[in-house]
This record gives sequence, structure tokens and C-alpha cells, in this order.
Amino acid sequence: MENKTLARITPKEREEKRLWNSVALREAVINAIVHNDYTSEIPPKFEFFDDRIEITSFGSLPQGMTEKEFFEGYSVPRNKELMRVFRDLDLVEHLGSGIPRILRSYGKECFKFTENFLRMTFPALEKVTPQVTPQVTPQVEDLIKILDREMNRSELQEKLNLSDRKHFRIHYLKPALEAGLIEMTKPEIPNSRSQKYRLTVKGIQIKEINQTH
Repeated sequence: MENKTLARITPKEREEKRLWNSVALREAVINAIVHNDYTSEIPPKFEFFDDRIEITSFGSLPQGMTEKEFFEGYSVPRNKELMRVFRDLDLVEHLGSGIPRILRSYGKECFKFTENFLRMTFPALEKVTPQVTPQVTPQVEDLIKILDREMNRSELQEKLNLSDRKHFRIHYLKPALEAGLIEMTKPEIPNSRSQKYRLTVKGIQIKEINQTH
């Protein structure tokens, strides 16, 4: 639920990516649960922020283990029975495999060791910022919906079943151009007889949003 998928609409395709690498995040969560020191009844803590996730477990490195050995994948199970349960559920493969998987996506600087805690901080791939969807009139929405390639005025009017050229220009074409949802193929010659219109990246995004609702 927290590892949201971000989408960016380009003229060619829809690009999607997660806030955090799903494999690394899964390994970090399991590592925090399995290797937490429960003798003090302190559970692992998972905190989500706009730009990062922090996973903190009680109990730093097992006695005698160095940070170098930790990053190389050596493992000393702190909770053998819990590890066995996770292995029986196919949630872990073998000891020491989790940290190397995390390091494939995040650097060692994401790990912080203290005397009593281990904290993993993973920055979000892209900070989530609210997007404001511009309000469009029903006429402009209809225009965006049928514009699927470069089309001239006559083609657009025909698809919209409109015969009044002035009405089309005032209520459909002009507002869409002013809102930056469509653009001319020949902006330097606005009145060209071969003028055509196409969706802008912004127009494609609005069209995609409207199709999902």
C-alpha cells in the first residue's frame, strides 16, 4: 500500500516505477523482523515519510560480527525459531541473502549502526508531490477524447458531429489550445490550410486520467 507506483505519461509510452525497489524493501522488512532482539520487548519500527522510509530494529550487530562481514552477507540468526517459520513459509531462501539483495539497489550509507539499534533509511526514487488536474469543460473533454492522432479541423468537427465552424472554434478548439492540452503542427502559420492539431503531453495525461475514471 505504501510502495506506490508513480506513472509518467510521455508521447510514446506510459512509464511506471515504484517509490522503493520492491525486492530490497521486502528483504529489509523481513530482516528487521527476523533479526530483531525481542528480549527487551521492543518491536521493529517502520516509518514512512514523503521522501524516505526508515526501518529500525532493536539489537545492532550480533556479538563478534563486523560491519564488513554484515555487508558481505554473513548471518548469525538472532531468532532461530522465527527464521525457521519464515523459511517454511518460503519468505526467506537462505541465511545472508537479504543484505546483498538490498545493496544491489541501495548503498551502504543507507545503513546506520548504533550500540543498540540498526536503522535502514531508503530514499524514495521520486518525491511524491500532489498534482493538480486542470478543470476542463465537457466540450474540451470531448475534443481530447477523440483526438488520437494529428487531425485537421474538418476531421475533428466530423468526429464530434459538429457543423458550425465558429461554435467549434470558440467552445472546443480555442479553450483546448489556451489550456495547453492540444497544439498546432504549424504554430508559426496559425491559419495554414494544412494546419493540424495533436495532443500535448499535458493533454495525453488528462486523457489518461479521464479514461481511468
